[in-house]
Amino acid sequence: MLVTEALRAEGWLLIGWVALFGLVMGSFLNVVILRLPRMLENAWWREARATLRLPPRELHQRVTLSHPPSTCPKCGTRIRAWQNIPVVSWLALRGRCAACRTPISIQYPIVEALTGILCAMCAWRFGWSAQLIPSLALTGCLIALSVIDLRTQLLPDAITLPLLWLGLLLAALGAPFADLKSAIYGAAAGYLALWSVYWIFKLAAGKEGMGYGDFKLLAALGAWLGWQALLPIVLLSSAVGAGTGIALIVAGRLGRQMPMPFGPFLAAAGWIMLIWGDTIRAAMFPTLH
Repeated sequence: MLVTEALRAEGWLLIGWVALFGLVMGSFLNVVILRLPRMLENAWWREARATLRLPPRELHQRVTLSHPPSTCPKCGTRIRAWQNIPVVSWLALRGRCAACRTPISIQYPIVEALTGILCAMCAWRFGWSAQLIPSLALTGCLIALSVIDLRTQLLPDAITLPLLWLGLLLAALGAPFADLKSAIYGAAAGYLALWSVYWIFKLAAGKEGMGYGDFKLLAALGAWLGWQALLPIVLLSSAVGAGTGIALIVAGRLGRQMPMPFGPFLAAAGWIMLIWGDTIRAAMFPTLH
């Protein structure tokens, strides 16, 4: 009781505790980012063999979010608890395995630190309110989706669809981000908007310009934030995505025909609208209520 009263009364204390929670959540998100695509690939192989009526075959390794235990991919040494402290362990080990000194991807501390910072900003923005926990859940999902898309160009249904339904459920329960009517319109309009762009581009250019995961992600953001947030999200993500793509092409880091994932830009724009949506909507649409 005293703890909750202190967190409610002292904003800086709440921000600090939420930042620490974000660091831990970031460590878990790294597990999701690494293992979920492998879990999906294994499931696709099993479904393909079943569809083709091939005899079942044991996969090389059963992978879940909890199995196998974390080990060094090079030497197989089990990672101990003190080596799993978010950010601190990576710095203490100087970014290398304690056993074989193989470099450890900088993705791990970046995801952990980014999650901690963004969660702290949620606490700063919403304080001790009904909006805080949902905002942390949305933040974690958007980070996981962004990094998975960057690594694999996939936006897994295992995250986007539950996120969509959770947004609608929260709206039905009187959630603070959007009323139910706005959430339903947002989900439908978000999906149909990018679905239409996809087919217009495909008919005009004869090739696909984005994946179905992008439709589902924008639908989920519409369910969480309402239809009023969709146009700012699309404009922000498109502008930043186009600028980033041009910069990478000029720098020689991206070929003109190479695909660039759009999910991270949608996720970033959605998170910006989560935190500063009221200000952005008021600036862009001063007459819209």
